[in-house]
Amino acid sequence: MKKKRDDHEENGQKNQEQSIDNKTNNQGPETSQADSAADQASGGSSVSASANEAAEEASADKLVAQVRQTEEKLAEMQDRYIRLSAEFDNYRKRTLREKMEMSKYAGENLFLSIIPLMDDFDRALSHMDTTTDCNAMKDGILLIYNKFSEFFKQNGIKEIESLNTDFNVDLNEAVAKVAVDDDSKKGKVVDVVLKGYYLQDKVLRFAKVVVGE
Repeated sequence: MKKKRDDHEENGQKNQEQSIDNKTNNQGPETSQADSAADQASGGSSVSASANEAAEEASADKLVAQVRQTEEKLAEMQDRYIRLSAEFDNYRKRTLREKMEMSKYAGENLFLSIIPLMDDFDRALSHMDTTTDCNAMKDGILLIYNKFSEFFKQNGIKEIESLNTDFNVDLNEAVAKVAVDDDSKKGKVVDVVLKGYYLQDKVLRFAKVVVGE
């Protein structure tokens, strides 16, 4: 009886040891596969990190190239601005100098045209004290007057016709008023004290007139 019980315990112990061995054998391949998967994951992470580093390096190089290109364009624009500024300053100075010269010598051609008329006056004055022919002196003065009239026409100056016209405040300046018997002359210019003139279509000088009332 005792012997059977010992055999039974021994068989139970053997079965337990065999069960542990089987369990160990069953767990071995799974553990190996897990370790292999972990190793593969570790290798994949390393490759991915290298790829990211390469991409970041390429992006940084591209950014540096863009910055360098932008700096070159900026330097070119600054150089162009400096050149344009210098050219404009020279143009402004030249234009100002030309305007000053034009203002200073604007009447040059006008005075060149008047000088011959002054020469005629000098000749007339030099003969005034010695001549006895009044008609000749009169003709000489009339000749000078006609030259002045022609000079005015050439330069766009013409006389304002005021005598016997209605008084016009845009053309005339009344210096006196006189009573008139003829009603048709009331409000009209009856005498011109000082002639008025146009320069082209602009009133250069108002006519000083006497108005009837």
